[in-house]
Amino acid sequence: MQSAPNALYRIKRAFRFLSQVGEFKLLRLSSLWIPVCASLVFPGCAAKERRADLVILNGAEPESLDPAIVTGQPEMRIALALFEGLARFDPRTGQAAPGLAQNWEKSADGRTYTFHLRTNALWSTKDPITAEDVVYSWGRLLKPSTAAGYAGQLYYIKNGEAFNNGKIKDASQLGLRALDARTLLVELNSPTPFFIELCASPALAVVPRQAIEQHGDRWLRSPALPVSGAYQLEAWRIHDKIRLRKNPLYWDGAQTQNEVVDFLPVESANLAMNLYRTHQADIIWDKGLIPTELMDVLSADPDCHVFDYLGTYFFRFNVRRKPLDDVRVRKAFALSVDKNRIVEKITKGGEQAAHHFTPNGVANYKPPQALGFDPNEARRLLAEAGYPGGKGFPSFQYLLNAKKLNEQIAIELQEMWRKELGITIELRQMEWKVYLATQNEMDYDLSASSWIGDYNDPNTFLEIFLGHNGNNRTGWNSERYDQLLRDGNMQVDPRQREKLLQEAETLLVRNEIPIVPLWFYKGITFFNDSQIEGIYFNLVDEHPVNAIRKKK
Repeated sequence: MQSAPNALYRIKRAFRFLSQVGEFKLLRLSSLWIPVCASLVFPGCAAKERRADLVILNGAEPESLDPAIVTGQPEMRIALALFEGLARFDPRTGQAAPGLAQNWEKSADGRTYTFHLRTNALWSTKDPITAEDVVYSWGRLLKPSTAAGYAGQLYYIKNGEAFNNGKIKDASQLGLRALDARTLLVELNSPTPFFIELCASPALAVVPRQAIEQHGDRWLRSPALPVSGAYQLEAWRIHDKIRLRKNPLYWDGAQTQNEVVDFLPVESANLAMNLYRTHQADIIWDKGLIPTELMDVLSADPDCHVFDYLGTYFFRFNVRRKPLDDVRVRKAFALSVDKNRIVEKITKGGEQAAHHFTPNGVANYKPPQALGFDPNEARRLLAEAGYPGGKGFPSFQYLLNAKKLNEQIAIELQEMWRKELGITIELRQMEWKVYLATQNEMDYDLSASSWIGDYNDPNTFLEIFLGHNGNNRTGWNSERYDQLLRDGNMQVDPRQREKLLQEAETLLVRNEIPIVPLWFYKGITFFNDSQIEGIYFNLVDEHPVNAIRKKK
């Protein structure tokens, strides 16, 4: 076992990373840095600016903070601090709890909900938050012009899918109606057991109509941005920090623990660990910000907290590109991947190889098995498709975002496909926002991907591959798959529902293969629990910022 690098070595590596990506300009490192290395000013830690009460290393620079647009976990954490929905996540359990709505009633048939908004639910501008604000926010999410990846979360309401697909133009036909300023009626297509969980998701948060209509796409930069959540947006400095300040008008403001919170957009694991070790940050959220080569050592650190949650790492095929439109080729790629080797050699955090897409532990569901590791069958299928030993296979690229762990996994896959199939794959590494845009535009061959469950139900994983779901991003469209999910989600009997969803997942990971699951996540978070409280580990990895407190 190699020993951990010393502090100076880690700092040099961090600075080298910064100079490569151009985020920070520095003089050449030399021995002159040694006496002052612990007090260097990093991005997000300006010398004269007051330190925030809580500083969080949050991963990549957000693509947006618009709840209707964001799809990545770093963005969603901040969006949920700014904008709340009818429900919010309980910090202990991760389950939905009353948010802007203080209570609700469900009809006997489970198809109609009546929500009652809090009388003290106010925008940060002192204006009341009304049922019409919810109707506008949800209607905006469904508008085709919004191009929301999570619009599918509202397909369960009456005419939601038809409106999003442009088959219905009149928003008044949606199953949404403000009965009065504080009362909202929602009509569903069928009983939806996870509907309240959806109401806590970022996509269904309530956003300010007036600011959006006045400022258009730049509404998040508007002065005195109206927010419905626990925090206001004080500053957003690209590649520096996002600073949030407590919203004094938030209905539960008395329980908001910190006045000022900074989110630092750091993607280098070495830099993240240095910021944490020099007390310039209080929390490292993600395993991607933990140096993988040090995982064996760091996992024994008392600040390292490991927990289970619902997350799957996988890769997508762009099935619109030849020869990936041939299912035999896709199966060959899947069958030639040794998933156990990836978790044993690279991830090293207790992760499990993923032999299905929906993780273990999802409520009321046992996932079906995906294709296993069978190089001989992989080679047979590839030859049958016209590429014996990889001969004649076109030049291909594997898209990934710029995290060390992703790079290591991509290199391992590259070697497996070279060895087992005779196929050479180029790696195409991109910064987070560019990576997301490239994947959304379907400008890739294969792409590294991950999905974190939004609620504890198999649907949160399976619905993203519906043909019209904005998060699909594979080009794969199966009418049979879509129908199985619709039929399953209309079932009242949990066993019948499970059977239909299992059949759908079998199409996804065994029969048609638009994706290949690789491993299931383990949550790894760094913080000192003698100094930080309010972080509770739950299966959906939800940790509301307003519940976290730095002890005095």
